[in-house]
Order: sequence, then structure tokens, then C-alpha cells
Amino acid sequence: MNKEWSELNKTMQTQIKKKDTYFDGIDTLFELRNRLMETIISFKNDLSREDYNAIPFINSDGYHSKTIAYSLWHIFRIEDIVAHTLINCDDQIFFSGNYKERINSPIITTGNELLKNEISDFSKQLDIDELYAYILEVKRSTEAILRELTYEMLKQRISAERREALQKMNVVSNDENAEWLIDYWCSKDIRGLIQMPFSRHWIMHIEASLRIENRIGKKR
Repeated sequence: MNKEWSELNKTMQTQIKKKDTYFDGIDTLFELRNRLMETIISFKNDLSREDYNAIPFINSDGYHSKTIAYSLWHIFRIEDIVAHTLINCDDQIFFSGNYKERINSPIITTGNELLKNEISDFSKQLDIDELYAYILEVKRSTEAILRELTYEMLKQRISAERREALQKMNVVSNDENAEWLIDYWCSKDIRGLIQMPFSRHWIMHIEASLRIENRIGKKR
């Protein structure tokens, strides 16, 4: 793991555990996310459209076995779902912003159910400019929600009603590679969600995307 990102993540996790350093922890989280976003924007500047579809580690296990387009979609669909449906109980940016049509996506899910060439084929269909518009809007909206959270709210768990609402939306596939996500999210309190979908999840997939980018570069 990138040392700078890792240290910021560790600092944030320590800070949000204590009431007197909680808001410092949120500031640290935003700093981490801003630095990670710099890498995401660098892909926009450095990659060709075809590079977003490349899947050089197709037969490997791990996050690097995807494409960069898929990884970006996956990070921010998950964040949108968790932030808006599970925490804030309002409309996902994906739906309120009509992003399915704008991005030209064949799916509304997180994409966990896609495998190998399905991931590459999916990636080829996406409008990358609109995907980036979605990314930026989700980031802003999540951080607005986080600014309103108090320390006392961190121990709240996902209610049965919110879990049921999520299931009815069909934004998580019932495929065995995806359906576990609902149990995973709903087993955590809000602090646990901050520590994964909003921070560590970004790190893992962005580092995998950098590995893909590096392999693409070696092939040129």
C-alpha cells in the first residue's frame, strides 16, 4: 500500500475513535480522499479511451484483475449506495442525476457480478466523461453527508428498514459474487462504513488501477 495513503488512513481511523479528535479525523479523511482523487484525475489526463478497457491481469486473483473503468465505476457506485441509501436515506446520485443514461451503462449495480471479459465489454460501453462527472458529484455529496455526522452517530447501525429498501432497489446483484455486500455493509456501524467504502476501498482499487496502468505502459 502507498505509504502516504496508508499513514493518512491509519491516522484517520485513530482520530475518529475519539470524540475530541473526531472532526480532525474527518479532515484527515478528506485529505486522503483528495490525494486519491489526484490519481483518479491523472488517469483522465494520461490514459487513452482504450486504456480504460484494458484487462492485462484477466486470469489473476485480486483487484488488479479488472479494468480501470470498472474500478472507478465500482468505487463510486458502492459509495453512492452506502452514503445515500444506507446512511442518509435519500436518493442516490446515480438516479437523481440520470447517470445510467448519461454514462451509457448496461447495469445499475456495483458490478461485482461481472467476470473477466464481461468486465472489459462493460468498460467499453461507458462514457468516460460522464463517469467522471458522476465520480465528482458522488464525492462532493458524500463529503457533505460526512460533515453533518456527529461523533455520537458513528455507533448507529443500519436498520432493517433501510436494508429492505436497499434490497428492493436491485442495485446489488443476487449473484453469489455480489449478494454478500448487503450483509457486509449492514453488519457495520457508520464508523465501520467510513473506514471501508469511503477510504480503504478507494485505496485498494486505485492501487490496483495503478498496477494496470503500469502494465499497460510496459506493453507500449
